[in-house]
Amino acid sequence: MENVIVDPATRAIDYDDGSITENTRATYPVEYIPNCITEGITGHPKNVFFLAADAFGVLPPIAKLTPEMAMYHYLSGYTAKLAGTESGIDEPQATFSAAFGAPFLPRHPTAYATLMGERLAKHDANCWLVNTGWSGGPYGVGERMAIGVTRGLLSAALEGTLAGQEFEPDPIFQVLVPKECPGVPTEVLRPKNTWKDKAAYEAKALELAKRFADNFKQFEDMASEEVKAAGPKV
Repeated sequence: MENVIVDPATRAIDYDDGSITENTRATYPVEYIPNCITEGITGHPKNVFFLAADAFGVLPPIAKLTPEMAMYHYLSGYTAKLAGTESGIDEPQATFSAAFGAPFLPRHPTAYATLMGERLAKHDANCWLVNTGWSGGPYGVGERMAIGVTRGLLSAALEGTLAGQEFEPDPIFQVLVPKECPGVPTEVLRPKNTWKDKAAYEAKALELAKRFADNFKQFEDMASEEVKAAGPKV
């Protein structure tokens, strides 16, 4: 087993040892459970959502990802630590966590990203990047994304109406932004439109794009050229 401490005398896992992690997890085939009911298992999802609370206020409220983009953002795992959900945090802080769970990955993150990309392509599933963070400016200037906007976008994605809209790539982050969404104000879909200071938006967007690029350097030797090219432009 990987990422566990074993008592050399008994060869048993030492669950009291917290030097690697305080959490201990294990998985095994569902068939190992005598009274399991496999009929309750559903099929593959048609929509996959990545959630980010963007404190920079520059990511769109929702964007469609190609399989390569999905792999890039899966490896990046970008969000912001928020006051109230993280101890010692007074203001939002940008953070990256590979596969949205880096401390718990026994294999290299690109192994999981590759499997996900293959399944997205095989089952023709839509992958979406959803930003529930700030709009109209960064933390301290803008406001949190209206919950009504997020609900409207998620509903449209789940109902299949959003996938049928026309999309265009974000000039910096490259993610595919819908031009319209039923029930959602069009100007909200493009973050730059919600900022009064357009130059400040450009500067902040490039700042976040550089953070993405700097963080992704750790995966460059293992990631494909297509995945590396699917990230933000710096």
